[in-house]
Amino acid sequence: MPLLRLDKVNLAYGHRPLLENADLEIFRGERVCLLGRNGEGKSSMMRLISGQVVADDGTCWVRPGIRVAQLSQEVDLDSDDIVFKVVAGGLPGLADLLTDYHEAAVSLTNNPGPGEVDRLARLQHELEAADGWKMEQRVETVLSRLGLDGDVLFSSLSGGWRRRAMLARALVSDPDILLLDEPTNHLDIEAIAWLEEFLLEYTGALLFVSHDRAFVRKMSTRILELDRGRLTSWPGDYDAYLRGKADQLETEARHNALFDKRLSEEEVWIRQGIKARRTRNEGRVRALEAMREQRRQRRERSGTAKIQLESGEASGKLVFEAEDVSFSYDGKPVIRDFSTRIMRGDRVGIIGPNGAGKSTLVKLLLGQLQPVTGRLTQGTKLEVAYFDQQRAQLDENKSVMDNVADGNQHIMVAGNRRHVAGYLQDFLFPPERLQSPVKSLSGGERNRLLLARLFTQPANLLVMDEPTNDLDVETLELLEEMIDQFQGTLLLVSHDREFLDNVVTSSLVITPEGRVEEYVGGYSDWQRQRPRPGATKAASASPGEKPIAKPAAVQKAAKLSYKEQRELDTLPRTIEALEAQQSSLTAEISGTSFYQQDKDSIQATLARLDEVNTRLETCFERWAELEERSKPAG
Repeated sequence: MPLLRLDKVNLAYGHRPLLENADLEIFRGERVCLLGRNGEGKSSMMRLISGQVVADDGTCWVRPGIRVAQLSQEVDLDSDDIVFKVVAGGLPGLADLLTDYHEAAVSLTNNPGPGEVDRLARLQHELEAADGWKMEQRVETVLSRLGLDGDVLFSSLSGGWRRRAMLARALVSDPDILLLDEPTNHLDIEAIAWLEEFLLEYTGALLFVSHDRAFVRKMSTRILELDRGRLTSWPGDYDAYLRGKADQLETEARHNALFDKRLSEEEVWIRQGIKARRTRNEGRVRALEAMREQRRQRRERSGTAKIQLESGEASGKLVFEAEDVSFSYDGKPVIRDFSTRIMRGDRVGIIGPNGAGKSTLVKLLLGQLQPVTGRLTQGTKLEVAYFDQQRAQLDENKSVMDNVADGNQHIMVAGNRRHVAGYLQDFLFPPERLQSPVKSLSGGERNRLLLARLFTQPANLLVMDEPTNDLDVETLELLEEMIDQFQGTLLLVSHDREFLDNVVTSSLVITPEGRVEEYVGGYSDWQRQRPRPGATKAASASPGEKPIAKPAAVQKAAKLSYKEQRELDTLPRTIEALEAQQSSLTAEISGTSFYQQDKDSIQATLARLDEVNTRLETCFERWAELEERSKPAG
C-alpha cells in the first residue's frame, strides 16, 4: 500500500499550469528524485504534498497516521529561539521538554547549585517517562554532524546556516515521508557525505529535489520529471533516465515536425478559398480548426540559456605564485605555509569544509587580503570576473534590467552593442520579468542574473565561488561547456563533486589545520590520491611492531602466551583510562562555551572523542576475547 498517491491532480498559478492530470504513487523505502527546470513547479508540488497548498482539481492522498517532514528551498522561519529548540521542534510533543533539559544542563554547568540540580533531576525523570533520551541523543547527533551550535540564537545565523538548522529539524523527526528541496545547498562535502549515509539508512519514503548530480546518482531509486506540467516516472537510476529522456525528446521533436508540416499543408489548402467551403469539405475544415487548437495548446520546452564568456587579452604566463604564505584572523591561523604556482590556462578547484578558509585563500590570491608572512606574486594583465556566492554584486531593490544595464537600454558585450532585453533573454529572462525586483527572484534566477552581469565584460581570470547552487542541470552543463571553451584561467570554489570533476585540472585542498595540499585532477582524483586513514599509522610504526591479528577459531582454546597474559592484566587499567578521557571530553563538549571556539578546535575535540570511543570499543573486544580464552577447558 502506498504512503502517498496523487490522482489526476491539477495545479496552476495564474494562467500557467504547473501540474496537469498528474498521477503518482510512492511506497516506503523508495528514494525518489524530482527533476525539472527552474520554474517548472517542483517546489510547488512539494508544498502540495506537505499540505501547504491545495490542488485545483484531483486528489492528493496521504495515508492516515503517518508523519511528513519537509525542508523547503527557501528558509521562511523567523525565530528568536536557540538552534537546539528550533531543531527539536521537529519532534512533536518533545521539543519543549528536550529544550528545557538542554538549557538546565547548560545552566547547571555555569551556575551549579541545589536548585539547578533539582530542576535537572526532575527533567531527567520526565524524559525517562517519555522515553526521550533517544530523541535527545538524535538531536545532539544531527547538530554535531551538521556543525551546528545548539546554544546560539537562530535569528543570529546567516541564510546558509539557517538552512542547515532547518535540514536538522527535518531529519530529527524520523518521518514516514521526508521531503527535501535542494538538501545539499550550502553543505560542504563532508556534510553531504554524512547526509548521503544517513539517508541511505532511512527506512521511510524520500522525495527530494536536487541538481547535485553526484547526490542524485547515489541516492535515487527512481526519477520523477516535471516537464511542462506533465509528471513522468522513470524507473531505474539517473543514467537510465538520461538515456530515456534523450530518446523521448528526439521522438517528440520528430512528431512535432511531422504535425507542423501537415498543419502547414492544410493552411495552404484553406487559403484556396471557395473550394474549402463546399459541403463535402466541411469535415476537413473542422479538422483544421482542431489542429490549430492542438498546436496552440502545445507547450514548448523553455529555451536554453546561452552562456558565453568572451576571453580578454591574454594574461602573463604566470598568474599567481605563493611562497610560504600564512594568514591569520585575530591571531587564529587560517592558512599556513602555502606555496603554489598557477599558470595561464590552469583550472584550479579549491576544496575544504565550510569555514576552512577557501574564500580567504581566493582573496589572498586576488590581493584583497595581505599575507601575514610569506610572499605572493600576481601576474600581469589580469582581467578578473568574480562570481561571489553571496551575490553581493546584485542590488535586491533594483530590477533585473537595471542590475545588468544600470538604467541603460543597451550594453556592450564582447565589444558588441546589444539591447539589454535581448541579452537577458539569452539567460532565460522573458520581457515581462525585466522590471521585476531582484528580491522576487528564485535562487536559480539570481544565479543566472549574476552570470549575465558577470559576462558583460571580457576576462582572462574567472573566479567562481559556489556558482552551482540552485542552477538546474541543463544550465550546469552549459556552464561546464562555457568553462571548457574559456581560454583563460579558472579558480573554482565548489562542493559540487561532479562539477569539480568535469571542469578542473588540479585541486587545492584546505585541511582543518590550515594546510593547503595540491592534487592533480578534480574531486574523484583527490579521493584516490589522498592518504587513507590508518595509512600514516601503519607507515610510522616501528619495524619490529606487527599489527595484532585476530586469532583463528582453532586457536581459541589454546593457552595464553606470556605476552597475551600481560596484555589481559593491563587491559582493565587501559579501559579505565580511556573511560576517564571519554568522560572528560564528553563534559567538555557539553559545556556552553564549547561551540563558541573556532571551528578547528571544535573539530579536533570531536575527532579525539571519536578516536577514544573507537579505541575503547577495540579494548573491550580484545579483553572479552582474551578473557574467554583464559578460561579452563571443559
